[in-house]
Amino acid sequence: MPLLTQLSGTFINVAAVLLGSGAGLLLGGRLPERTQRTLLQTLSLVTLYIGLGMASSLGRVAGGHVPGVILALVALAAGAVLGEALRVEDRLSGLGDVLRRRFRGGGRFTEGFVAASLLFCIGPLTVVGGIQNGLTGDSSSFVLKSVLDGISALALAGVYGIGVGFSAVTVLVVQGGIALASGGLAGVLLHGADPAVLNGNPYVLLVTGAGGLTILGISVNLMLAGLGMEDRRVRVGSLLPALLLAPLALWLATRIA
Repeated sequence: MPLLTQLSGTFINVAAVLLGSGAGLLLGGRLPERTQRTLLQTLSLVTLYIGLGMASSLGRVAGGHVPGVILALVALAAGAVLGEALRVEDRLSGLGDVLRRRFRGGGRFTEGFVAASLLFCIGPLTVVGGIQNGLTGDSSSFVLKSVLDGISALALAGVYGIGVGFSAVTVLVVQGGIALASGGLAGVLLHGADPAVLNGNPYVLLVTGAGGLTILGISVNLMLAGLGMEDRRVRVGSLLPALLLAPLALWLATRIA
């Protein structure tokens, strides 16, 4: 399959983030601070809804006699320890700072870059869409995701500024990487690229649920930013290793049971 076909959905998603960010930058400068804070709180509520929907998938998976929520808890706890040891949150913030200095971004560049990167790259559509696009060339899942990300980028860029647009680089790397690696991932681990199969796969369900709990952390951070309390934010970046540890936790639980 041509490389362009495998990455078609990723390119559409990147374009949507850039367009949404551009529109947000045009509108955001005209909004008073009070309106910007209210916009953040509104986006926080929508993100909360998305996170809860994803987290509900934990009720549909178990590792032997171990419920999915316990597996997610173990993965998140272990992921938090590993993430702090690897300083994932600090490295993400550091990357945002490097980009801000390199491109002379102002305001809340780093916060926007980190928040948007995490929001756009954690979720079932990232995994399912990447495998589907990479194996079959079907970009429909990524097209849907692009619409959602474009709207979110508009809202975030209106408050955080140009840093949100640079999250398109993260989308390109993460989603493009999944699409290119999809052959081994879907064929060996997930038994095919059919979305119906993927959406019911226990490994995908567990990663989706753990990702949903992580997105709830993003929702809390957006609400705290809307309340002017960013210094108390959840270190969501440090939880990212949990998304890699969740399948391992499920595999171990099924072997032990």
